[in-house]
Amino acid sequence: MNDTVDLNRMRDTAFTAQVEALSGQNISACYQCGNCTAGCPAGFAYDVQVSQIMRGVQLGLKDRVLRSRSLWMCLSCSTCSQRCPNNIDVAAVMETLRHMARKAGIVSVPKMEKFWLSFLNTVRLFGRSHEIGTMVLYMLRSLRLHTDVDLAPTALAKGKLGLLPHIPPGGAEPVERIFTRYKERAQREGVRP
Repeated sequence: MNDTVDLNRMRDTAFTAQVEALSGQNISACYQCGNCTAGCPAGFAYDVQVSQIMRGVQLGLKDRVLRSRSLWMCLSCSTCSQRCPNNIDVAAVMETLRHMARKAGIVSVPKMEKFWLSFLNTVRLFGRSHEIGTMVLYMLRSLRLHTDVDLAPTALAKGKLGLLPHIPPGGAEPVERIFTRYKERAQREGVRP
């Protein structure tokens, strides 16, 4: 009986509708088959499995869902979406939840956010990802100055890391326009860009 009372107290009835509206997905259609969890390559690192996150959204357990480390460990590979028998884009739901958590100031895995920001900075600057630039920015943001430095010579020798960025034929301007639109939208909505 106490569990029911506690669960009812934890529920945010508007949360499910908000996630559905922002993600464009009918989360209520999830019947907990577990295909998303069974196929998730990052599931071993999750504190809350994908199907449990979906159930948490259905139940309106906003705080529990947004504080999950799993949101930040998600690879956005879309395996979960491909396996869903109800055609729910589960990866889009996870991305939506990650943005909602960030907007609420909840970053359960700060190192992942630092890596994410570093990656996005190189994409914005060069129009594509630049591995060495991402690595350097991440090392500076996280103050992990010796992270994987020992791997760099081997990766460089095998041609796996380019010293110079590969700039697309159209340059970085088209990508910059996307970032500008996102920043303007984030400012309108009061989201941290």
